[in-house]
Amino acid sequence: MKTKLLAVIACILWGSAFAGAKIGFEYTTPLHLSGMRFTLAGILLIPLLIYRKVDWKNNLKEWRYMLLFGFLQTFLQYGLFFMGLDKVPAAISAIIIGGGPLFVALMAHFTIPDDKLTLRKSLAILLGLTGIVFISITKGGTIHTDFVFYTGIILLMISNIVGASTNIIVAKNRNRVSPIMLTAFANFTGGILLYAVSFFIEDWHIKDYTAEFYIAWLWLALIPAAGFSIWYTLLQKPQIKVSELNVWKFVVPVAGVILSWLIVPGEYPDIYSVCGIIVITLSLVILQTQPRKKIIR
Repeated sequence: MKTKLLAVIACILWGSAFAGAKIGFEYTTPLHLSGMRFTLAGILLIPLLIYRKVDWKNNLKEWRYMLLFGFLQTFLQYGLFFMGLDKVPAAISAIIIGGGPLFVALMAHFTIPDDKLTLRKSLAILLGLTGIVFISITKGGTIHTDFVFYTGIILLMISNIVGASTNIIVAKNRNRVSPIMLTAFANFTGGILLYAVSFFIEDWHIKDYTAEFYIAWLWLALIPAAGFSIWYTLLQKPQIKVSELNVWKFVVPVAGVILSWLIVPGEYPDIYSVCGIIVITLSLVILQTQPRKKIIR
């Protein structure tokens, strides 16, 4: 029960990022905002590392592993995520990212011996991807009239694939480093990389930010700091299967869509978004449902 509760808390936090990012985009560019977010997220975890008395010296021996992880999870996955989110409405982005567990289930089948793809998982993946394609087509119009929208969809899908791979990496390297140290190191180094790249490829400059921006920035930084610390701690438990834990990410699109409707101006419920939530959630419920065992008399 504790595992499920922590998983849901992490997913609700991630779901709130869609609305927070849309607010931040009103003040600065996607990669710049992402770099600011993750750099601060890494710094915010330092007091927790000290409080938990994490062995810095021993953990930093794995700096190459953590640096690679920072490049994949923070720089690549979330760089693509923020660029895609800038081109696609927050509610629709939440639905696309909500298909992440389907990619995890597929990758786990080929990389983790005791986490194979079953007929039930295959059906869930097919149904979930159908939901994503349906939302993309109905909301995007034709490729000739809405190229930007489809570019955003592709970026978000690639972000999903990279995110699935980082979950597999953590599951296969249990107890290699402290999950809090891994989160802090990956957030900080990846954030610095994002910030540096944004300086060269985006048109941004220092300007006066309002209280609204600082609140959104702080919240966006707290989300990965808390969310990934929880998630990687759960993934490092040997009894937890990576594909089954990721099923709980169906909470992300639901929370993201609802919060976007409530917070982001111009975002409102429509039949396509509701259908997307239903289809993808149904696929993930199928993925979670365990078949009944026959009783031998």
